[in-house]
Order: sequence, then structure tokens, then C-alpha cells
Amino acid sequence: MSVTHRTGSAARGSPDYGRTGGDRGRKKHGRGSNGDGNRTAARTRRQRGYQWEDTLVKRFNSSEGWKAFRLGSPSTGLPDILAVNPKRGYLVAIEAKSGSGTTLSVPAEQVERCRVWADTFSAFKKRHVILAYKFISKRRIGTAEYRPRELREFYKVRGHRSKTAECICTYDGRFYTKREGLDSGYRVPVRGAECVMPFATRQPVEAVRGARIIF
Repeated sequence: MSVTHRTGSAARGSPDYGRTGGDRGRKKHGRGSNGDGNRTAARTRRQRGYQWEDTLVKRFNSSEGWKAFRLGSPSTGLPDILAVNPKRGYLVAIEAKSGSGTTLSVPAEQVERCRVWADTFSAFKKRHVILAYKFISKRRIGTAEYRPRELREFYKVRGHRSKTAECICTYDGRFYTKREGLDSGYRVPVRGAECVMPFATRQPVEAVRGARIIF
């Protein structure tokens, strides 16, 4: 599949005292091994997320008139990235997701914090919430097993007045929302959400055909 490059203007349990010391040692060792694996996976996800955010910030900052900032970890209650173009009156709050699966999801609370920030800076006349999804060039098919695939990026715009919901993107670019309390398999398709960014991307050609040009 061809790729387009767009250029814009520019739990631990309680100890089991009934077991022997050797049994306890083996059980503890097992927990430690699993814990090490979980910590490694979590560290990999954090590094992958940081790299994706850093890439987006650099892309914005290399585009004419734009200035972007990483705002910190999710616990701070801030968007991943805030980008502004004061001369043209743009403000963009961004949540960035990167992974090796076939779907990537932005939880409703993360969409909401972007919406709140977009609403706060009313001096900017053109405010948008963008969910930036990156499917890396390998698909996880098992524990530490991967299969090569095409790297893909999708940029889904949510109006800052849109209803808050979990937002899900698939590897083939389909986009859904899922309201809180609904069955996990119930998704509402959203069409026309893909947008063209003001810098070069790895969006598939078919994703940008008819995409919204908001910048």
C-alpha cells in the first residue's frame, strides 16, 4: 500500500505461612519473573509513547508558524501535546497513541481533558481536538512475537464541542466511539474524521482522500 507525505505551509497477595521456605521462595521468584516481564512491557509502551509524542512535537515545530509542547504524563490531567499557531488563530490539543495491535483506543477521560483545554483558550478562534494514532511497523501476534507490517498513521479530529466518548481507531483506519456503560462490542462508526495535518505524515493514500483540511 502506498503512503502519502503531505506538506502544509511549511497486587500482591498475603504471604502463605503454610508453605515451606523453599515453596515460598519459588513462588516469590515466579512473581518476580512475571513482574519483571510486566515492567519491561510497560517501559516499552512508555518509551514508544514518548517517541511518538516527541515526533509530533518536532513535526509541528518544523512547520511554519507552529509551536508545540509536550505537557507531561497522563496523571497531570493535561493533553499529551498542545500546539498553537497564533498568527492563524489555531490551537490543537492532541492525544497520541502508538502500538503494535490492530486497534488503538483513547479513553473518554483523555478525550475530555483535551476538550476542556480547547474550550479554555477561547482567544483562539480555531480550536480542535486531534487523536493521533500510530500503528508501528510490526504487529504483535504473541508473547514477544511480532510480524512485519506497514507503518500507518491516522489523525482523527474531534470538535471541541463533540460529546465525550472513548475513541477507537483500527489498523485499516476505521474510527468508532463507544459510550460509557455500553457493551464492549457496541461501537458507533464515525465517518469523515480523518484530517490532513500541516506537515508530512505516514497516512495511507486512501485515508487522506476526502480528508478534512482544517489547517
